[in-house]
Amino acid sequence: MRLTRYFLPVLKENPAEAQIVSHRFMLRAGMIKQQAAGIYSWLPLGYRVLRRIEQIVHEEQQRAGHIPLLMPTLQPADLWRESGRYDDYGQEMLRIKDRHERDMLYGPTNEEMITDIFRANVSSYKDLPLTLYHIQWKFRDEMRPRFGVMRGREFLMKDGYNFDLDRDAALHAYNRHMVSYLRTYERMGLTAIPMRAASGPIGGDNTHEFLVLASTGESEVFYDDRVTALKLGAREIDYDDRAQVAKVCEEFTTLYARTDETHDGAVFDQVPEAHRKVARGIEVGQIFYFGTKYSEAMGATVTTPDGAKVPVEMGSHGIGVSRLLGAIIEASHDEKGIIWPEGVTPFPVGIVNLKQGDAAADAACEALEKALLAKGLEPLYDDRDERAGAKFATMDLIGLPWRITVGPRGLANGVVELTSRRTGESEEMSPEAAVAKVAEIYAAHP
Repeated sequence: MRLTRYFLPVLKENPAEAQIVSHRFMLRAGMIKQQAAGIYSWLPLGYRVLRRIEQIVHEEQQRAGHIPLLMPTLQPADLWRESGRYDDYGQEMLRIKDRHERDMLYGPTNEEMITDIFRANVSSYKDLPLTLYHIQWKFRDEMRPRFGVMRGREFLMKDGYNFDLDRDAALHAYNRHMVSYLRTYERMGLTAIPMRAASGPIGGDNTHEFLVLASTGESEVFYDDRVTALKLGAREIDYDDRAQVAKVCEEFTTLYARTDETHDGAVFDQVPEAHRKVARGIEVGQIFYFGTKYSEAMGATVTTPDGAKVPVEMGSHGIGVSRLLGAIIEASHDEKGIIWPEGVTPFPVGIVNLKQGDAAADAACEALEKALLAKGLEPLYDDRDERAGAKFATMDLIGLPWRITVGPRGLANGVVELTSRRTGESEEMSPEAAVAKVAEIYAAHP
C-alpha cells in the first residue's frame, strides 16, 4: 500500500480529550474517530488491526474445536424475561421498542439467545459436547465512557458458549477455553494473566479474568510475579485430552493471581515477599462456568443415555476484541508512538524513500515493494514528497515493527537500512537480504 493512496489522517498534537496512552495514540495515528460518547468509527489503519486480532481469535477458537456462527445485535426482550435478567441487568442495557411496540434490546451479551438456539435444535446427549461462538458488536450503556476503546459503549466481542451433558464435561470446556485464550494472547504479543474473579451479572461459581498489566488498568490486581514468566510457547495441545488440558490450566492458575474483588490477604501473605506484587490490570477476557443457570430457566434439556431429561450444563467465554487494541498499545509503546507486535501489526514493514523523485531510489523502493508482496507481506510504502524527519515520525507513531529506509547514499553502496521499531537498532544490508530477513521474522508469527 502506498501512503499517497491511503487514508491515514495523522495528528501532530495530542487530543485534549485523550486521557490515556492508547486513546491518545489511536487518535493521533488516525485509527479511530469518535462519533458519540463511547462510540467510534474505525478508520482504515485501526480497522486493519481489528481484523488481524479477530482473525487470531477465530483461528484459536476453531483450533480448540469451537464452531462459529453469527447472532444479531438486537434481541427480543422476552428471551431475557425467561432467564430473569431483563429487569435485573440495570441501566447498562439499551432497551428499545420496534414499530410494533415490541420490547427489544441491543445485546450486551448472548446467553439467552444462544440457549434459545440450542433448545430449538438439540435434544439428545448424542449431539454433545457442543461449543458455539461468534464475534459481534455489543452495546453497554456506560454512565461515563472513557479511555477510548478501552471503555466504550459499543465494542466488538467474541463470546462463546459450551453445552455439555455433565459437570465434568463442562469443566473440561472451561479448561479448554482457558488454554485457547492463553495461546490467543501470546500470539498477540501479550502476557495475559488468568486471575480468579467475580462473576457479576453473568452468574456462576467458576470464573477467571485475563488481565494485562498496565498502570492505566481499571482493576487492582495481586499476584505472584513468577506467573508472568509462564508461556505456552510452541507446545502442541490436544484439546480432547482432558488430563493434558487440565494440567496446563493448573500450571497457569496455581500461583497466586487475583483481582481486588476476590483478593485474600491471608493467602497472599503466604507468597514469598520478593514475589508479591500489587499492580493494575486491563481485563481483556473472561471465562465462566455457570452450570444450569440458563438451561433450567429456559427449558434447554437433553435426553441422557438412560432416557432421562436433564438441563444441559453451560458456560460462557468472552474476549474483548476491540478492547485488545487499547490493551496492546498500553503494554507496547514509547514516547514516539505505538510499537505493534508482529502478530497484530497493520502492515508488517514500512518502506521510507528518503529522496522521492530520485530515479534510483524510486526504483529500489518499487522493487522492495514487489519482493515483499511476493513473500505474502504487504508493506506500507511512504512515497510522499516529504522531508525525512516527517516520514520517520509517521512510521514511529503508527508503530510498524520494521522499517526499510532507502536513500541515494546507501544505494550507491548497494545497501538499505533495516530498523527495528522496538529496539531502535538499525542494520545495513542488501535489499534482497532485508526482504529475506523480514520474511523470516514473519514466518515465526503465523
